[in-house]
Amino acid sequence: MSHIADNIREIKEIIKSAEQRSEGRSSDVLLVAVTKTRSAEEINRAIEAGITDIGENRVQEITEKHDKVAPVRWHMIGHLQTNKVKYIIDKVCMIHSVDSLKLAAEIDRRAGEHGITMDILVQVNAAGEESKFGLGTQEARQLAADILDQCPNLRIRGLMSIVPFEDDPEMVRIYFRMVRELFETLKETSHPRLDLKWLSMGMSNDYKVAIEEGSNLVRIGTAIFGER
Repeated sequence: MSHIADNIREIKEIIKSAEQRSEGRSSDVLLVAVTKTRSAEEINRAIEAGITDIGENRVQEITEKHDKVAPVRWHMIGHLQTNKVKYIIDKVCMIHSVDSLKLAAEIDRRAGEHGITMDILVQVNAAGEESKFGLGTQEARQLAADILDQCPNLRIRGLMSIVPFEDDPEMVRIYFRMVRELFETLKETSHPRLDLKWLSMGMSNDYKVAIEEGSNLVRIGTAIFGER
């Protein structure tokens, strides 16, 4: 257990330092441990070390692990197919990867069946990478408007972005800044189901820069658990 606990402790110290370099910060950063391919035993070790939120990329891993680990908040952070929404709608606290009205409508329908309001993030592909899911900034604004208009069982809590991998994280600072600026623009809209709190940006290789640019939710796997 020691290396997982030690890694979490070190990451939290780095987060605290990055928070201090972030101008105008109004909230603490939430650390979501990404547990793709990790065992229930490893996840439980992370929970014992203070992790309260788990992020999974695949529906199958959520359904397989959900009942095998200690109570924790589960986040769906990977691409989600509409035909798999039904398997996780009652297991996750937030879906980070909403990038189409079709997907939003299915989440809305399933949430309605369960009598819940599902928190979601709109996924932004700030760099326009063809290999990644997500929307450009203008498309993301339009999707947010459409969701507010058509999906009564969804609450938009913010934005999520995955930026290009670079050996030098400074190279992606501009993309984090673009997403934060969109986040601030959306805040100008008043709507009861637009409750913007989360800017989900930053992973193991770039989370320090993401936090400096305003992220308040980071998704970290390798830096906690080691290489797969």
